[in-house]
Amino acid sequence: MKNAVEVCPTTALGMIEKGALLVDVREADEVAEASFDVPEVILIPYSEFEERFVEIPVDREVVVACNVGERSLMATYFLMNHGYEKVANMQYGIVRWAEKGFPMKGELKRKSGGCCCGSPSGSSNSSGSCC
Repeated sequence: MKNAVEVCPTTALGMIEKGALLVDVREADEVAEASFDVPEVILIPYSEFEERFVEIPVDREVVVACNVGERSLMATYFLMNHGYEKVANMQYGIVRWAEKGFPMKGELKRKSGGCCCGSPSGSSNSSGSCC
């Protein structure tokens, strides 16, 4: 299997401005706190992704995002395995998007203790931190 395309938030914003669809796979409580402020966003929580991914147009360029890029990377591979060819993962997620000052609604609050990426196991990546 080929590797997923990964783009930084700056590239993602450029893609979105040119018509790509943003798919936010964060959970409802995360989206309620802070969300991407772009014209078209589909919210499909990662916990519902397998059941709802068909809502994403297969023929459209898609950028998948989450908090820090872990869940969105898994969702990107899932889409690739289901025939999506125009899909990219947004590295570093909404955390880096916010750091860049890109359009948002609400304010991102850092979670204290544990991993903020929301991985089911709570594990961090090889660098020791997912943030």
